[in-house]
Amino acid sequence: MAKKDKESTEAAVQVKLPAPRLKKHYKENVLPKLMEQFKYTSIMQAPRLEKIVINMGIKANDDKNLENSVRDLLLIAGQKPVITKARKAISNFKLRQGMKVGAKVTLRGDRAHHFFDRLASVVLPRIRDFQGLSPNSFDGRGNYSLGLKEQLVFPEIPYDSFDRIRGMDIVICTTARTDEESRVFLKAMGLPLREK
Repeated sequence: MAKKDKESTEAAVQVKLPAPRLKKHYKENVLPKLMEQFKYTSIMQAPRLEKIVINMGIKANDDKNLENSVRDLLLIAGQKPVITKARKAISNFKLRQGMKVGAKVTLRGDRAHHFFDRLASVVLPRIRDFQGLSPNSFDGRGNYSLGLKEQLVFPEIPYDSFDRIRGMDIVICTTARTDEESRVFLKAMGLPLREK
C-alpha cells in the first residue's frame, strides 16, 4: 500500500463522529411504537441494535487481494478489520489450517448506528434494480443477514484505487427475541425490507 493511501485511510479512521441521528429517531419514534405494539412493560425489553458484523472472504493466501480487502473494509467501516484464518484443513479446497481466508470487522455503539444509517439510506438505494431486501433472511433469533455483490455501492470506495469486485456479508444483530419483533424494529429504523 502506498504511503499516501495509508495516511489517508488512517486519517479517515481518526475522525470524531457526531451523535448518530438514528439514536434520536429510535428514542422519539421507534421505541414508543414498539412498546405499544408488543405491550412491553419496560423499555429494556424493546429490541435495540446490538452490533453489525461485516465479513469479506478471499482466496486463501492471496496476500495482495487480502491487503486490498482490508483497505476497502477499513474505508467502509471506519475501523481496522481483523484477518480471519482457516480453523481446519480441507483438502478439496486446497486449504490448510491457519491460512488467511478473509477479513471481518465488528461495529458496536455509535459506529454501528452510523453504518446502519448509511446502509439503509445511501448504499442499498444505489444497488441497480433494487426492489427491497428479502424478508426471509432472519435467523430465528432476531438477527438479519444480507450479502452485497460488490463494494462499489459504498461511496467511500474511490474508483481510482479499485482493482476487483469483492462481495461481503453483513449481519445485523439485534436484542430482539423473535424474528417478528426484529422485522418490525428494522423496518421502523429504515431498513427497506420487502413485504412477504
